[in-house]
Amino acid sequence: MSRDSNVTVRRASIDDVPLVFQLIRELAEFERISHEVTATEDIIRENLFGEEPAAEAIIAECGGTPAGFAIYFHNYSTFVGRAGLYIEDLYIRPEFRGKGIGKALLKECAAVAGARNLGRIEWAVLDWNPAREFYEHFGARPMDDWVLYRLTGDALKKLADS
Repeated sequence: MSRDSNVTVRRASIDDVPLVFQLIRELAEFERISHEVTATEDIIRENLFGEEPAAEAIIAECGGTPAGFAIYFHNYSTFVGRAGLYIEDLYIRPEFRGKGIGKALLKECAAVAGARNLGRIEWAVLDWNPAREFYEHFGARPMDDWVLYRLTGDALKKLADS
């Protein structure tokens, strides 16, 4: 596997909103769910850089070229008794895979968690995604005994209105 020592990771800025949105669309295409993207640049801008940001983003660059990103936010573990870091998205553009960029993004997320004294990092991975082996290489383990549930759209509205 080739490694490129010219990988940098930086916090996203408000000027990166178009890039972040493009990377979100690329990720959705990779995951075969492009039809589910309802976000806009304005929504991303408000949620990453508004008065009360809901999440944070980091950008990985290889030789100065945007190569990938991660978006994360805090969650909370009652069992650990501390906040954690949930990685909502971690995506590397195909032409940059195998260059240490995924490791650099994970390492930065771990550094953020350490600096903030967070109890853990979690994320979800599609069962067919070959990145699962990559994550397990670093000691991440699937939570096979937990099933992710999601409430959206009409079902969410129906419950809220009931």
